[in-house]
Amino acid sequence: MLSLNRYRLRHLANEGHRSATLAQRLLEKPDRLISTILIGNNLVNIAAASLSTIIAIRLLPTQQDLALALSTILLTLVVLIFAEVTPKTLAQRHPEVIAFQASRLLRILMFVLAPAIWLVNLFVNGLFWIFRVGRKANSSDALSAEELKTLVNESGEMLPPQRQNMLLGILELENVTVDDIMVPRNEVSGVDMEADVDTIADQIRRTDYTRFPLYKGDLDKVIGILHIRDAAEFLYADEPSKVMLTKAAKDPYFVPENTPLHTQLINFQTQQLRMGLVVDEYGDIQGLVTLEDLLEEIVGEFTTDIANSSKEIHAQRDGSYVIDGTANIREINRALAWELPTDGPKTLNGLVLEHVEDIPDANLSIKIDRYLIEILQIKDNAVIAARVREMPLSRPR
Repeated sequence: MLSLNRYRLRHLANEGHRSATLAQRLLEKPDRLISTILIGNNLVNIAAASLSTIIAIRLLPTQQDLALALSTILLTLVVLIFAEVTPKTLAQRHPEVIAFQASRLLRILMFVLAPAIWLVNLFVNGLFWIFRVGRKANSSDALSAEELKTLVNESGEMLPPQRQNMLLGILELENVTVDDIMVPRNEVSGVDMEADVDTIADQIRRTDYTRFPLYKGDLDKVIGILHIRDAAEFLYADEPSKVMLTKAAKDPYFVPENTPLHTQLINFQTQQLRMGLVVDEYGDIQGLVTLEDLLEEIVGEFTTDIANSSKEIHAQRDGSYVIDGTANIREINRALAWELPTDGPKTLNGLVLEHVEDIPDANLSIKIDRYLIEILQIKDNAVIAARVREMPLSRPR
């Protein structure tokens, strides 16, 4: 009864399984259930001991000490094998089959032994009161996020790997903030409204994105967010003007950089938005986050081969990877199934600078955990490219 999977039991009970419903009701009062089982168990064992003693003395009336010894040894073996280890091991291996059948009998015994159960529990509760043993607070079967992760990881063949990763991605949303997944400021593609009309039109035609910010001279002076379909009037007008774009643009939506992803996902849904500009505590724009970025944290990248399709990760013949310094560490880990530390800097450049604690020279090699990083190019006090190789785990001698 106690080995039953409580979640599967609840599921079967909700599906209308009668035996599961009965077992669930019995388990709702564990003190009465345990008392019922132990009263019956002890009655049988004590009765068996008394009966075996009487039989042994009658068989060996002149050697009562030998009779008692043989009775004790034989009964111990019989009870241990046939009444304890074998049935309990069998029940532990097949809890549902046995528990569902036993629940009917246990319900009857609980009714028949109700006075004895009440008396036993009265004495037990009295002992607890004397020794100041408090009643345990009502504990629910609710699982924490970490326990749910363990449950998903141990689901085995019950869940395909892709669904496991999706569930784990959902559970990880509360531990990841928007600045972990945002497109950094220097990679944000937008349209500078201070350029001439022809240049603006050319930028819009060449853009790879359906939404992009409009700004004046600097990204911090953002005007709005424009959808490519709303630029049609501007692109096909005989005399296009910048006013057409500013009127078509939506007001910019700003997101604090430390907003958890699960909160931002709800905000996007509530406000029916798909893009936000990430700002720091001073209001300066740090990057851009989209609904697609959030969904990729749950379902993974939408491309089939991340390592080969990524413009920032380039596989080499020797098994290493040449990676841009601006590459996001979380994306590197996801693409290559690595475990570079993510609790500090967000990019490979930041990770290298944090460990070196200085502006490094090219050809410098450092080791972070089990990853060997060789700096290939330095420009403007930043790592432009590095060769990264995962070192094999050392085997204990």
